Amino acid sequence: MDKAQKTDTADPFAFLKRPLRAAYMRCDRFLDYTFGSRDNPFYSLGGLGFFLYWIIAVSGIYVFAFFDTGLTEAYESVEAMTHIQWWLGGVMRSLHRYASDGLILVIGLHIMREFAFDRYRGTRWYSWVLGVPTVALAFAAGITGYWLVWDRLAQYVAETTAEILDRLPIFGSPIARNFLAPSYVDDRFFTLMLFIHIALPLVMLFIMWFHVNRVNRPRINPPRNLAIASLVLLIALSLVYPALSQGPAELSRVPSPVSLDWYYLWSYPLVDLWGPGGVWLVYFLGSFALMIMPWLPPLKRSAPAVVDLDNCNGCTRCAVDCPYGAIRMAVRTDGKPFEREAVVNPAQCVSCGICTGACPTATPFRRAAALVPGIDLGGLPLVMVRERTHKAAAGLAGAARVVVFGCDHGGAIAALNSTSVGGVSLPCTGMLPPSMIDYVLSRRLAEGVVITGCRDGECRFRLGPQWTEERIEGKRDPQLRARVPRERILRVWAGPAEMARLAREIASFQQRLATAGNAAAAPAPAEAGQTVVAE
Repeated sequence: MDKAQKTDTADPFAFLKRPLRAAYMRCDRFLDYTFGSRDNPFYSLGGLGFFLYWIIAVSGIYVFAFFDTGLTEAYESVEAMTHIQWWLGGVMRSLHRYASDGLILVIGLHIMREFAFDRYRGTRWYSWVLGVPTVALAFAAGITGYWLVWDRLAQYVAETTAEILDRLPIFGSPIARNFLAPSYVDDRFFTLMLFIHIALPLVMLFIMWFHVNRVNRPRINPPRNLAIASLVLLIALSLVYPALSQGPAELSRVPSPVSLDWYYLWSYPLVDLWGPGGVWLVYFLGSFALMIMPWLPPLKRSAPAVVDLDNCNGCTRCAVDCPYGAIRMAVRTDGKPFEREAVVNPAQCVSCGICTGACPTATPFRRAAALVPGIDLGGLPLVMVRERTHKAAAGLAGAARVVVFGCDHGGAIAALNSTSVGGVSLPCTGMLPPSMIDYVLSRRLAEGVVITGCRDGECRFRLGPQWTEERIEGKRDPQLRARVPRERILRVWAGPAEMARLAREIASFQQRLATAGNAAAAPAPAEAGQTVVAE
């Protein structure tokens, strides 16, 4: 049983996370095949949330420009936009509505995904906890928006909301009295609701900024193709199925029947079943449970990264590549001729080791001095990774020996071990310095190297696969040397449920290595006087 599995069994929510994670991974494979990994919407749920927020803001500004506050004017102005100026005003109103529904859907998928992949505990509690008020504000902003239309649905929402709020002992007189007769509602009501409807998203945006504040390189924008496709889909939906009012509100009559927006108003029918007190209990228990989940149970944290100033030249690569901003550059303190030094904040370090993979001094070729990089992972130093690599390669035999570097949170690397395959598991594949690949091949520890780990959007530490790919392709420092034969490297990003595919890819890779080795060993026809030397 690998480290990830041991952690999973100690988690009381594992029985929920396993099927949920498996479902997401199946969807990821389908969406990767359909749209490509770059445009997979499940990999950009946070960015889609921000994108939908801006669609809501822009369409809301347009609707606001033509909206009139008043008991009859509110409904009439919305109707005029919907029917008289349907080609723009109606589309903008529908776009505002459907983007708002989409935001709730994306938020829900984002929360469940972070929960399923266990990306909410440890140092990530900060983003998770700040997400709870963001959800509450999104619901509150959407609900107040329904009041402003002042149709039968708005009347139902207003009366039910007043009933819910009256359950709290904070108002001098019941709010529901304001909806007993038409004479009780005046223009000030709509002015107040409009102010609340605008203020809540502004506060929400402020909290969303803090939500991603501790995340390095947050994906606040979806890929361009995904953004365009989402906008086109929303516009098409607005044209084919426009948002319509449900008849003017009449306070002298019960607003029934009404068609509910279940994205925002799912809890309102519960008032009839459980009463306002029961609904408040659901709200309170749900919010409280979400707030304390990062500590149920507390995450057992591994040793954080440590800096060795004797080998740190202040190059900033570790700080740039850290997924959660746990490393900052400070003024040099040891008197060496460098301007800066790396400083690790243990409270924010997630012990992924990506900083080790980014350090130019993290090279296994060092023999004259101890293998101590400028920054190293406390629980698994690079010298131990080198030892494990030697151990994995020592028992291999055959013409196509392969060393597999994988991730603790991906598939079980140990299950791949055989007479010709040896596995080395790391906290994250991004911990692997490119020089380790060079080391294995140049020292002839194996004929080939396999790099595997989580899919890009499933990485527990967000950036591991991306940084690894860019380092091997020479797009990111430290780069894999040009002398390393790329045909002897296989990269397969596969989840735990794709171990059979990974095994097939490795077997096919070994066949290519063996064929290439036999071709290199076979004597080629020689010209007179030419000596053929097998490589």
